[in-house]
Amino acid sequence: MGLLIAGPLGAIAGVGFSLIPRGETGLMADLFPEVWTGEMVKKFRHDDAASFLEKVPSYDQYAQNDVIHLVDVGADPDVLVNNTTYPIDVQELPDQDIAISLNKFQTKATKVTDDELFAITYDKMASVTERHKAVITETKHDMALHAFGPAANTANTPVVLTTGALDGSRKALVRADIVTLKKKFDKLKLPTSGRILVLCSDHVNDLLATDQKFQEQYYNYTTGKIANLYGFEVHEYPNAPYYDSTTAKKNAFGALVTATDFQASIAFYAPRMFKAAGSTKTYMSRAEDNPTTQENLINFRHYYIALPKKQEAIGAIISTVSSYSDNTNIKVANATVVTNIGVETLTTVIDTTAADLLGAISSTDDSTQTYSITNAAGTVTKTATDALVTGDKLVVTAENGHQANTYTLTVPTT
Repeated sequence: MGLLIAGPLGAIAGVGFSLIPRGETGLMADLFPEVWTGEMVKKFRHDDAASFLEKVPSYDQYAQNDVIHLVDVGADPDVLVNNTTYPIDVQELPDQDIAISLNKFQTKATKVTDDELFAITYDKMASVTERHKAVITETKHDMALHAFGPAANTANTPVVLTTGALDGSRKALVRADIVTLKKKFDKLKLPTSGRILVLCSDHVNDLLATDQKFQEQYYNYTTGKIANLYGFEVHEYPNAPYYDSTTAKKNAFGALVTATDFQASIAFYAPRMFKAAGSTKTYMSRAEDNPTTQENLINFRHYYIALPKKQEAIGAIISTVSSYSDNTNIKVANATVVTNIGVETLTTVIDTTAADLLGAISSTDDSTQTYSITNAAGTVTKTATDALVTGDKLVVTAENGHQANTYTLTVPTT
């Protein structure tokens, strides 16, 4: 019938199946753990990095025993321009050695029977290693982007809230939000070359729905990448970390997602991040040791980590819930006390107290803002009867409790 049965006595006519035995280069080679490990390592090296990790420095060579010892540089050296004074001063840069253990990724065992190894017509090794590699790779890249996201909004790890139109229960991303994050990176004096922005799916869709220019730039048919935006090299990743929109804090990796949790877009300065791949090992239980089932069990262990070198040079844009205002703008409610309000400045009349000022301003959208007044250094909070002086600060916190703006006061003395 056109198919072949082959055995020790040669080939005879047959129907529908093959009895060609596999020798040392077939079955037995497939069961050498070293061979499977080699195949897995080659696959990780060929397809290891999500696009947002391409410019993150690799420390693979320092991953000894799946632990890295990083020298955390505590300060940058001063630069002398056109120096004429010699000898040049010696500046000490205190370093710290930080031991970081790589994350361990393990897959559950896959069953491969002897019957499969004898009868299959495809490369079982390639199939198994590809499936195990895929789940490990996805998980480690998810953890990498999660690690690059700030835990909360701080001076060195800014978190920006979206300000666009309502989209269901959240506010959409607009270009102005990316500009806001750029300004915060600028204030941190982060170099423009090496800034990476990884947009979550929600934010990509926001821009595609409302921004014609972004639609045109979304896919570059030459490079296959999203065009850069405001100095950020832009990438897209579907499994971005989740943030609690009511607290603007990052959820733990793998935590249960609630109705007020949204994926965030993550930004970072690549040279201050690092990644490292450690060892890969195959674990195998042979069919010859399982006489009742005659099946081989195979799984893999792989070590990898990606982190910021310090908790700095990272940021996020998170979607805000629509029920609370993010407005920090104020207006004059009593012109006999407040004479002018600028973007970050406010001028009062002479002999104004803290209570006078708080009674003379209001939100521009009538939302419930929170106000506090401090001295110029921000170390002492003014009480209601305290007289205000030039340099004092008015801090306006939006109704949502996340966004804030500081106004510097000018109070005339005559």
